[in-house]
Amino acid sequence: MRCMRIGELAESAGVTTKSIRYYESIGLLDEPRRTSSGYRSYALEAVERLEFVKQAQSSGLSLAEIKSILEIKDRGGQSCEHTRSLLQAHLADLDRKIAELQDARVELRKMYDRAESLDPAACTDENRCQVITETVDAR
Repeated sequence: MRCMRIGELAESAGVTTKSIRYYESIGLLDEPRRTSSGYRSYALEAVERLEFVKQAQSSGLSLAEIKSILEIKDRGGQSCEHTRSLLQAHLADLDRKIAELQDARVELRKMYDRAESLDPAACTDENRCQVITETVDAR
């Protein structure tokens, strides 16, 4: 069985050696065997695991969520339903954030449009900008 050192693993998986050490410390990646000289020695499966971690991160999953999926897999279980529920929660959160951004855009558009119609010479309040703050008369 071909094994590789940490630098080779990092290059193969497209991560840093620091990331690999961190993933080991939090249990995302098993502690590798050590050579007689103390070097870490990784099996080829470590590349697949790291690629999975990267792909899961890019979908928005946290390292803790990724770890929960991998723990199910390590016990020989099926992780699809668990993963589906995690993704559903992320979708709901993303939908909420999109709605908040759309609301913020509406408000920014109102301010921008108001700025187009205001006379800069009429801005006499020392503590506020008339573009941001509507006056009582403008409401």
